[in-house]
Amino acid sequence: MPSFVALLRGVNVGKARRVPMAELRALLRALGYTDVATLLNSGNAVFRATRGTPVQHATRITSAIAARLKVEVPVIVKSASELSAIVSENALAEQAQNHSRLLVAFVQDPKLLPGLAAIEPLLAPSEQFMVGQRAAYLHCATGMRESKAGEALLGKAGKAATTRNWATVLKLQALASRPDV
Repeated sequence: MPSFVALLRGVNVGKARRVPMAELRALLRALGYTDVATLLNSGNAVFRATRGTPVQHATRITSAIAARLKVEVPVIVKSASELSAIVSENALAEQAQNHSRLLVAFVQDPKLLPGLAAIEPLLAPSEQFMVGQRAAYLHCATGMRESKAGEALLGKAGKAATTRNWATVLKLQALASRPDV
């Protein structure tokens, strides 16, 4: 049975848009998903489904969160194989010694990726940015707090995307590829 990763955008950052992970797990199980697990408190879930596409799962989960938890939140879903491809295409990974300083920007529709290039003029000399076929990658060698490009990617310029640091992406990949999620 295929595994999927659901990524909620902008939850549990402040007091607004709170989605407790126990409630997210229960909601996913109620939708019929199996082997549900969450990672961290920032809206990462792994689940299995007998059928359906990532887009269909994203739509179902977004609607269920709005209806049951009363929270409007964008959800991006990737299959385990898509996530593995995203990890494989990251040419910046070898240079990023500190995985918390390497962001991966996920979009549901890859056609939206070129729009993320709008952050390129904001790059500092020590930063690197790459738009791949399935995701975009931003390495901020000196840290995220000082990065104007990082701020833009997390804000309006990246509103169609949700970001995770490289350490989280690798943990999600390991969780999604386990035989017993």
